[in-house]
Order: sequence, then C-alpha cells, then structure tokens
Amino acid sequence: MTAGIQKQTAHERRKGESALSEFADYVEKQQAKGRGKSVAAAPSDSGYSTQSTQYEDHAELDILDSLDLADTSTHAKLKELLLDASEGAEVTLPQLGNVLAKRMLEGHGETLFDLGQEDNGESLGFSKEQWDIALDRVRRAANINQAECRVLMTRNVGGEEEVGSPNEKDKSCTGKVMIRQAPETPEDVIETRIAVVGNVDAGKSTMLGVLVKGGLDDGRGKARVNLFRHKHEVESGRTSSVGMEIMGFDTKGEIIASNVPGRKLSWEEIGKRSAKVISFTDLAGHERYLRTTVFGLLSSSPNYCLLMVAANNGLIGMSKEHLGIALALNVPVMVVITKIDICPPQILQQTITQLTRILKSPGARKIPIFIKNREETIETATQFISQRICPVFQVSNVTGESLDLVRTFLNILPHHGNYDAEAPFEFHVNDTFSVPFVGTVVSGVVKSGVIHAGDAVLIGPDSLGQFTTTNIRSIERKRIPVPVCSAGQSASFALKRVRRKEVRKGMVVLPKLDHPPRVYREFIAEVLILSHATTIKTKYQAMLHVGPISQTCAIIDIDRAFIRTGDRATVAFRFVQRPEYLSVGDRILFREGRTKGLGIVKELGYNKDKPLNPDLGKDGSS
Repeated sequence: MTAGIQKQTAHERRKGESALSEFADYVEKQQAKGRGKSVAAAPSDSGYSTQSTQYEDHAELDILDSLDLADTSTHAKLKELLLDASEGAEVTLPQLGNVLAKRMLEGHGETLFDLGQEDNGESLGFSKEQWDIALDRVRRAANINQAECRVLMTRNVGGEEEVGSPNEKDKSCTGKVMIRQAPETPEDVIETRIAVVGNVDAGKSTMLGVLVKGGLDDGRGKARVNLFRHKHEVESGRTSSVGMEIMGFDTKGEIIASNVPGRKLSWEEIGKRSAKVISFTDLAGHERYLRTTVFGLLSSSPNYCLLMVAANNGLIGMSKEHLGIALALNVPVMVVITKIDICPPQILQQTITQLTRILKSPGARKIPIFIKNREETIETATQFISQRICPVFQVSNVTGESLDLVRTFLNILPHHGNYDAEAPFEFHVNDTFSVPFVGTVVSGVVKSGVIHAGDAVLIGPDSLGQFTTTNIRSIERKRIPVPVCSAGQSASFALKRVRRKEVRKGMVVLPKLDHPPRVYREFIAEVLILSHATTIKTKYQAMLHVGPISQTCAIIDIDRAFIRTGDRATVAFRFVQRPEYLSVGDRILFREGRTKGLGIVKELGYNKDKPLNPDLGKDGSS
C-alpha cells in the first residue's frame, strides 16, 4: 500500500515538473499580450491546450521589416562605411556613428559589434589591413557618441584577444567589439539585477565578496564577513536576510575597484564611476528562511538568476526549490559550481552529471553549456537572451580559478526585461527605512512609467484599503541622488509627511489621481499545482506571493471539485488580512509546507452569483 502511494506521489511530482516550463512560457506570453493591450483568450478548463488563434503572433516575421527589401534602398553598405578611405571619409563617419547609436539604443547604452561580418552573419572577407582600418573607423564613430570600444576577441588578427578560427579555410579577419556609452547622468547607468540563490553553504556570500571586493577568500569565510547585515549572520556564517551588493564596470569594461589594496569603495563611488552596474541580491539558502528568499526573488524583479552549487554537495536541499522558483518566474538561469579546489574529481563529475540531468529534465528544458575559456564565455553571453541555454561555470574562490571568466560574462551580459516607460507610473515597495534628518524612505523597483522628485503620489493600501497622499522629497539610485527614475530601475524614495509605521513591504506608490485606486480582497487566477501530497479543495489556505506582496490567502472557489499535483485550474482566492493592489497579468506563487503552485491573475474581484463551478453544490458537497 505504502509503495503504491509513493509511486503515485512520484508520478504526480513528475507530472507537475513537466508542466512547469510549459506553464511559465504560457504566463510569459499572457503578460506580453497584456503589454500589447490585446484581448486574452479564455483559459482552457483542463489539460495543457492553450492554443488559440488570438495567440498566433508571428514574431519571427518581424525581421522582414528590418531587412530593407525595398527596390530603391538608400541603405549604405556596412562594408563601405567601415572601409571608406576616400576624400569624403569624414562625411560618412557620422553615418557609421548613426548605425552604432541605433544599436546602442536597442541595447540600453551598449552593443556587441561583430566587426568583419554583415548583419546576417556573412563574412566581409577583411584582410589584416582592412580590419585595422575598420576598427579605427568604429573607434572614431563611437567617440562621436561619447562611447568607448573594447575588443573582446578576434579571429585571424593576432594579439592578446586572438581565439583562433574554427574553420581553417576561412582566413578573413573578424572579431567582437564591445561598444559602451558613457552615461550623461547617474540615471542613465545601465542596471542589471541578478538574484543569487542556492543551498546553505554553497558559497553565495563568499562568491559575491570575492567578485565585488576583488580579493580572494582564505577558505574560512574571510570574503563573506563584509556582506552580512546582522551580528548572528557573522557568528553563524549564514545569510538570513536579503543582502544587496553592487559591482560596477566602466565604458571599457574594467571593474570599478579601489586603487588602495583592502579598501572598499562606497556605493556612491562605484555608481559615479560606472557605465554599467550589476546589482546582486544575496538570498538566504537555509530552509528556515525560504519565505525571505521567495520574497527577495519576487520583489527584486531580477533580470537573471545565479544558482550556486557546491561541487562537493551537488544540487541538494533548497537549491532545487530555488531553481524551480526561477523557472516558474521565467528568469534566465546561470549556474556557478563553487569549491572545486577542495572537491575530489569523481565527486565533481557526479555533481556535473546530476546538474546536467536536472537542467535537461522536462521541467527545466535547459541546455547546459559548460564554459571553460574566454571564447565560450563571450559566445554564450551574447546568446544568453535565449531562455533555453544555461551557462555553467566551475570556480574556486580560494585559488581564483575561472573567476575572470565570470567577471567577463557579467560585463557583457545583455540587458534583459520588458519595461514600459510610457505606461502610468507604478512602484512596488520591497523595503522601508527611517533615515535620520530625511524621514521615511521606501525602496523597490519601478514597474512602469516615470517619476520625478517633488511629484505628488499615493502610497498604500493600508489595512483598510486606503491610500495616503504624499510627495516625493528626493530619489536615490545606488545611494546617488537623481532627479528622475523610470521603468525597470530600482530606486529609493524619501516621502514627506509619512511615518515609517504607516508603510510596509508590498505597498505600491502610484501617481495622484482624481479617483482613488481600487484594491481587491478577492481575485481569480489560473494556477498550476507543482506539488501537493493530496488534493486541494475550497477553504485551503497558503502563503501567497505577488511581487513584494506576501500574505495568507484562502481558496474560496475552484472550477472543479478538487485539484492535485500537475493540474491546471481557475481558482478564486481571498486575502485573509487586508486587501491589496493587483493587476491582471501579475504572476503569483503560493506555498504551504511542501505544497507549491504558481499562476497568473486573470480577473480582479469575485462575484458569488457567478461561481467557477456551478455544479459544486448540487451533490450536497461544500
């Protein structure tokens, strides 16, 4: 009997896992549709058939618009712009500058330029002399746009960046050049947010300490001490809170670090000298702090997720849980295997085999790429926009092995995320502070729109669902005062006339409107149950996470009698404590013990007169 139950439970778990990646993709498409203001089709009642004629967006055909297929094309050939040595060469230089400016705009201030290749990947057949001319032209064109160039790798050119040609017959000179614009103001700095997750003792805080501070670890926790926020964290060596660290790169891709050994730069110094900033959210690995970790993952809106795995332990405990949450949120994942200096080769091989199996499983559907050299680092970073690939690094924080590859990867990591600066302003609070001589400060991520210092805003909802009118006294990004903040950026706002006890995590800041914003205690969502030991019925309660909101919710209606692992269903939820501000299309994650589920908000409010399952009460069941 027991064996039968275990077999059934394992089968249902696999069923839930295999549906995870598919459902995460579905949620992503629904959110994209919401951004496009199109009408979402009614979700299917069961199974996984989500196909509808309304979802057929042939994005792959958009490329036809950019190919310039008109008969009377005035488009100057890229090769001509790169090799123009005529008397009018100075005239065509601004044209090349415009090409680079357009690409940098698309890349949020940076671009990776394939010098020696056409846009479609065909070789331009450059000789060494032509390559030198073209590189000089690109550098001068970049200077027009206040940008710097850095050659990342070359083929058939020679020098430090040479990686060799994969095809012996191809003798043409090609290479990849990083072009990055110098930010005019601190608010123009490129920002990439990375959530760092993994099991306890995987080396998360140590890895960040080494990456950010520059020195190496001594194997006894030297590198992680500066990252801890609480005394008990220093004593136990375990993170229990959401830590924040930043790492800056200048326009040439060099790490912003102190010239004095052992001196740590302040956030202000890093922010003012950087053209690109990587914000790391250091999350707790212990099971006891799972709620804190889930809150950190959802509230920080990470662009990428960095999963740390100890070589001598493998993917154990909470690391699988963290990987599952990252997959559910459709955040691109990269893996770093740490402690390779103390791990026997056969144990390391077991860890690699296990990691490969999990990443290739139906639930994850990732293609692991084990990065061993500079060429693989650069090629993988440029293709990392693809959700399917998963780069894997093997590093030692004591010997420093492969850490330079991780730094190179982070430097050229492309900006990822969809943010709408044209939409109405919306800011989610994920932390609150009381700062002497400043007052109440809230920090979080701007979900959409633009805000200026001095603007009148509303913050709420409180326990009664009310919003408070206030003004933004000042705005800071990475502890640097800025006059304006826009969608996709993390920031802190100092608020006027608001006490700290009146604000909490999970609140939203909205522009002041004629009508107060609507808040909801009840909502309807389409959910996927990832794991549950038995069946879920109405009156079931679980901890629900929506962005920075964490609150207990009760299920008040389901579109069928019960749901179990692997099922997709439409469910009505009710917040137990207080109403919250929600939007259609928000991702939700709920958990209680071993139970996990994810979903997407489909409808705000709930009408008792229109139950999701009208037949439920007819057989006498509740």
